[in-house]
Amino acid sequence: MPTIPEPSFMQVLTEWRLRPETALPLLLMGWMYLRGVRRVNNVPGRSPWPRHRTAAFVGGVALLFLALQSPLDAFADTFLWVHMVQHLLLTMVSAPLLLLGAPVTLALRASGPATRRRVMAAISSAPARALGNPVVAWVLFAVVLVGSHFSPLYEAALERPLVHGIEHALYVGSALIFWWPVLSPDPGGRRLSDPLRVLYLFLAGPVNTITALAIYSSAAVLYPHYAAVRRTWGPTPLADQALAGGLMWVVGDALLLTWVGIVVAVWMRRDRAMVERREAREAAAAPPVGEA
Repeated sequence: MPTIPEPSFMQVLTEWRLRPETALPLLLMGWMYLRGVRRVNNVPGRSPWPRHRTAAFVGGVALLFLALQSPLDAFADTFLWVHMVQHLLLTMVSAPLLLLGAPVTLALRASGPATRRRVMAAISSAPARALGNPVVAWVLFAVVLVGSHFSPLYEAALERPLVHGIEHALYVGSALIFWWPVLSPDPGGRRLSDPLRVLYLFLAGPVNTITALAIYSSAAVLYPHYAAVRRTWGPTPLADQALAGGLMWVVGDALLLTWVGIVVAVWMRRDRAMVERREAREAAAAPPVGEA
């Protein structure tokens, strides 16, 4: 393996990997979503598609593009901490934003009756119901998170581009399934009550923390690929690994807590709206002052 020279700041910023097999599907995803938004908004007499849904989905696609095509991807094979940032973007930020965009609901509103029947059949199928079960979703996310870091998969992904693509698909897919019972406004799956949503996310915290601390505190380099990278700059492989574990621990837990805060805020707003509606009904049913 040749020695990697230390890049300048501008070289880092311009090190984009625009691979058609990744870029084109992402661009197609964004185009299809915006096409659906335009179709819904062009129907007279119907409510327009919420802008915050569009912003969430487009933001999720943009972050997927950033994680998979930018210098983050270019240097993920050189530093584990960069690889960790990439995975945090995929699982903790991009996937939730994609779900908040409500793509299934948009597809139902933008499609004809035949397509709607096919979409509803797909999300009501036995495999979809199984994956939509919160217990299955939580366990799958935990298994992928722990298993990928402490199995030959991680090292194989660093050495083989095809395996790397499969690894990313596993992360994004398991993250979408994990966040579905908590954040998705789309039909399908089993929805959790507000207290259970908070508990569901809190229980994911220890899995992330224990995995991160195992990486952070390891006295040996866990992935031989990073020890074999020839460079005379940046942190040592062991220091790089400790930094990656620290980022996974601190940033990963912080992102989970941020989503917990968002779920609690939505819960409180929903409860407040219910109280206001009940008070309005009681006030409407009460006799006018002075009547007896």
